[in-house]
Amino acid sequence: QVQLVESGGGLVQAGGSLRLSCVASGRTFSNYAMGWFRQAPGKGREFVSGISWSGGLTYYADSVKGRFTISRDNAKNTVYLQMNSLKPEDTAVYYCAVVSRPWVIFTTSSEYDYWGQGTQVTVSS
Repeated sequence: QVQLVESGGGLVQAGGSLRLSCVASGRTFSNYAMGWFRQAPGKGREFVSGISWSGGLTYYADSVKGRFTISRDNAKNTVYLQMNSLKPEDTAVYYCAVVSRPWVIFTTSSEYDYWGQGTQVTVSS
């Protein structure tokens, strides 16, 4: 069992920045690849970014490429999502998730084993 707790969400103006954190507990954090997803009202859960266990492999959705940066600190059992140049369309609940295949980044939510409770990000225009 892995427990995930996200934080760092909030209300920000368009063009601003936020840094999300996701702290994991329960099992060896470095055995997992990690992903960030988001879900806007009335929409499905959307892949945002993923990172391999070592941090050496990262992947981004086209909608956030060049604006968001994913990273992880295995010593702190934490994955981060730095979000810059935020847009109103980035408004959503953001979730982190883990998958017990450390070398692969999946973009489909059904591949992930454990999820956090989510943190709200609201970007005003």
